[in-house]
Amino acid sequence: MTTENKEHRRIKSYVLRTGRITGSQEQALENLFPLYGVTCPTNNQVLNLEEIFPENKGVIVEIGFGMGTSLVEMAKANQANNYLGIEVHTPGVGNALKLIEQEQLNNLKVACHDAIEILQALPENSIAGLQLFFPDPWHKARHHKRRIVNAEFMRLVTRALVPGGFVHMATDWENYAEHMLEVLNATPELENTASDGMYIPRPDHRPLTKFEQRGHRLGHGVWDLYFIKK
Repeated sequence: MTTENKEHRRIKSYVLRTGRITGSQEQALENLFPLYGVTCPTNNQVLNLEEIFPENKGVIVEIGFGMGTSLVEMAKANQANNYLGIEVHTPGVGNALKLIEQEQLNNLKVACHDAIEILQALPENSIAGLQLFFPDPWHKARHHKRRIVNAEFMRLVTRALVPGGFVHMATDWENYAEHMLEVLNATPELENTASDGMYIPRPDHRPLTKFEQRGHRLGHGVWDLYFIKK
């Protein structure tokens, strides 16, 4: 690899861990991904959301949905919206596909791909919201450069958001919450909805995950941020 290529190689905000995949998850990836899966276009082509979601509803993108349980719950409870979930962990994608099929949801599709490349493929002013819940905090100082929330990420997000669209983030790492708040406040297209200019209480539409419930029992805090595109 040349020095120039090293300089332009994007630092990944995640480590790709395939993990142990069950037979049913593997079967879901094979049989259900053609029904509920989204493939990132190549050669700088645009992701056609109208083709993915024929019903004319606002599209909410969630990055890093884990095993898909809370995203499926949210999509089931909010049929007025379409949801596009992005996750690189194949067992999680397989599990989400099983849940989508089980609930027979037509307003949720999933992509097993790098979220940055998906954002780059989205048309301008095309999504109603962006959700990022409990991303990898990369808590060691030397790894902070891997955090997905940065100025370039927000440029892609605000480009894709419709006016009035939202950015909703949540983390259980206070240092990362402070970092998120700093980056979002520095994004001129966005406006904080918190009355004190800081964080909001967890809204009812964000399901409380088992991971979060365990954190509450251990005394961990959770910080929600909710910004609107001007």
